[in-house]
Amino acid sequence: QVQLVESGGGLVQAGGSLRLSCAASRVIGVIYRMAWYRQAPGKQRELVASITRGNNANYADSVKGRFAISMESAKNTVYLQMISLKPEDTAVYYCNAESTSGNDWGQGTQVTVSS
Repeated sequence: QVQLVESGGGLVQAGGSLRLSCAASRVIGVIYRMAWYRQAPGKQRELVASITRGNNANYADSVKGRFAISMESAKNTVYLQMISLKPEDTAVYYCNAESTSGNDWGQGTQVTVSS
């Protein structure tokens, strides 16, 4: 089972920026895709952004132009650069990895955007 550890969450004012990181360890084989999901209180978990080993990235419409996902394959690490943050971006952000071992999740990191 791949272990995922997120970092970089916190409290920021609207319009501010944060950078999330997620490092994968205990990787046996290859990670094909890494992604960030988020879950706000009372809402379902939703995909924020994903990136494949070939650097194909996809974004939720709500974050296009504000968030950027990147991956360092050699380090099995994925990043999420977030700018122009809005109060509606407040959520727990989860890292996800799809690999030859299966589908694994991190514990999540809280992002809170104050108005």
